[in-house]
Amino acid sequence: MRVVLAITIDKNKYRMNISFQKVTHYDKELIDLIADWYLQEWNIPKEQTIQKISNFPTDSIPFQIVMTIDGVPISTGGIYDRVGLLDREPRFRVYSPWLALVLTIPEYRNLGYGKLLCEKIQNTSKDLGLKEIFLFTHIAETLYKRLNWQELERLNLNDRCIVIMKKNLDNENSLN
Repeated sequence: MRVVLAITIDKNKYRMNISFQKVTHYDKELIDLIADWYLQEWNIPKEQTIQKISNFPTDSIPFQIVMTIDGVPISTGGIYDRVGLLDREPRFRVYSPWLALVLTIPEYRNLGYGKLLCEKIQNTSKDLGLKEIFLFTHIAETLYKRLNWQELERLNLNDRCIVIMKKNLDNENSLN
């Protein structure tokens, strides 16, 4: 099942059709593309990504969403039960689920598309009955603060300053 929301933006007489699609195991080409992106960006083995996303349920968590502009995939991310941080820092296992692996391809970064994708993921999470979600980041803290995420903790890991954040979904307006 595909969940699609179309937004048309008229900017200088150019119209863009922005859509969001919940990825299912039937979306083999999309899953392969996401796996390529994750390999290139974070060196996550392709087969690991393919196996993980291919086994996601269709109507609950975890889930993955892809954002397209005029039918071209540009961004992805999802809600996960487990993230790699938990292997290194088991004390964070008390937090779940996690907004994770949010990626916008380089030529579309810093244009607001990551914000749109995160809002869609948050709204989908709320629609599924989630009350709160968590994330960790070392590069996008400013984005998440603009989306009203709250800092829980900071830690240094592999010479990176990581911030753990929480988003309460109870007070969010859902616009799916």
